[in-house]
Amino acid sequence: MVFKKRFHQIDLFLKYPNEVQEELLFGLIETAKDTEIGRLYDFASIKSYKEYAARVPVKNYEGHKDLIERSRQGENNIFWPSPIKWFAKSSGTTSAKSKFIPVSTESLEECHYAASKDLLCMYLNNNQDSQLFTGKSLRLGGSKELYKENGTVFGDLSAILIHNMPFWAEFSSTPSNKVSLMSEWETKMAAIVNETINENVTSPAGVPSWMLVLLNNILDKTEKNSLFEIWPNLEVYFHGGVNFNPYVEQYRKILPKNDFKYYEIYNASEGFFAIQDRNHSDELLLMLDYGIFYEFIPMETHGTPEEKVIPLSEVEQNKNYAVIISTNAGLWRYKIGDTVRFTSISPYRIKVSGRTKHHINVFGEELIIENAEDALKQACKKTKSEIVDYTAAPIFMQDKEKGAHEWLIEFKTPPSDINYFNEVFDNALKSLNSDYEAKRYNNMTLNKPTIHIAGSQLFYDWLKQNNKLGGQHKVPRLSNTRDYIDELLILNA
Repeated sequence: MVFKKRFHQIDLFLKYPNEVQEELLFGLIETAKDTEIGRLYDFASIKSYKEYAARVPVKNYEGHKDLIERSRQGENNIFWPSPIKWFAKSSGTTSAKSKFIPVSTESLEECHYAASKDLLCMYLNNNQDSQLFTGKSLRLGGSKELYKENGTVFGDLSAILIHNMPFWAEFSSTPSNKVSLMSEWETKMAAIVNETINENVTSPAGVPSWMLVLLNNILDKTEKNSLFEIWPNLEVYFHGGVNFNPYVEQYRKILPKNDFKYYEIYNASEGFFAIQDRNHSDELLLMLDYGIFYEFIPMETHGTPEEKVIPLSEVEQNKNYAVIISTNAGLWRYKIGDTVRFTSISPYRIKVSGRTKHHINVFGEELIIENAEDALKQACKKTKSEIVDYTAAPIFMQDKEKGAHEWLIEFKTPPSDINYFNEVFDNALKSLNSDYEAKRYNNMTLNKPTIHIAGSQLFYDWLKQNNKLGGQHKVPRLSNTRDYIDELLILNA
């Protein structure tokens, strides 16, 4: 009955997506009209999307940071009327190691938890012979401890979600909340292995890179080759957070059944955005009634004087867009830094295409260009070296081998000891980016970087070879694929 009611609501936004989004926007504006932000932009007099877009500026985290910090100090009614007690800590920005994203009661209930129910709803509707509820979900979040400060609480989003879940939800999940919220990763991994190997697990759920480490640990502990030997009723893996493509083959090795299903989600600390709504699909249905109003910047105009912001009703198929959100946690016209491509506009289905900046996010480390530049600068200063050019890419996990980042650096003045340079550089990256630091902790997911010294003029020769000499062409700094670095390493041999 509950599922039928929800499918009726989903059907509504499938048929009338733009009307649902516009109504949602005016609901957000009406709710927040007496907040500090609402009074600043006179929300009470806004009568159209055009007026909203003209009055409220588009900003990234830096633009919201001061108000968020005031809210973290316990001030209320700044950007959202209900008190904001929770802040999801996520990877940093240009000027900060970490971001603190407000999580309201409304965003918990109407977005994050609603999406979890919808994911199950869609999966069960597509697989009516499912035995999902005869067993448990193996959940793996990046959960750490929650920290209290000035009457507010911050921590990983997964820890906030687990803390606020109804008590009965724990009965259908493994490991227990106590183990899920452990902060020391090696101890936690061992505890999860011991607690889950004797459960009837039907669905793992978590980030592919972390989950792969856990599942390989479970296979090692049980001395099995296939997860079906441990959990014969496994039927689906719910995943999100990083690109799944690099992991597909490794999962197929340990889950060797053709009918095993993979369901992808697209969520972040800022909200839950899209869900795979069909079996064996690589497209995600954009969810339009979670308290999030969407706008988009065509990437060909992004960061230029001609930058253009459009509502959902104006997007085109197969074009790349930067995503802007206004939410029921008080983020107004917030640039999340992700890019998406619409594979369909009736209904609105997307693929996550990347980030608006250079980055590596294969293992959930969200390494951005600013982190790399600052870390290289620190390493050069300590080792009295100078860099001409560089590029970096992931070393993907192979079988039970951990992942890593591979760097190819051309030095003007090389360091006397490249191993010491690597050590300083790695430590600098850890200090600049909390997500990288977590993945590197005790080599849990990432081994230390591999650094190659590039021959003189390597990058110049590579650009020349590819007819890309000239000021408008740049060496790609950070990439989620190995396309560039493999070419360069061959040239450098």
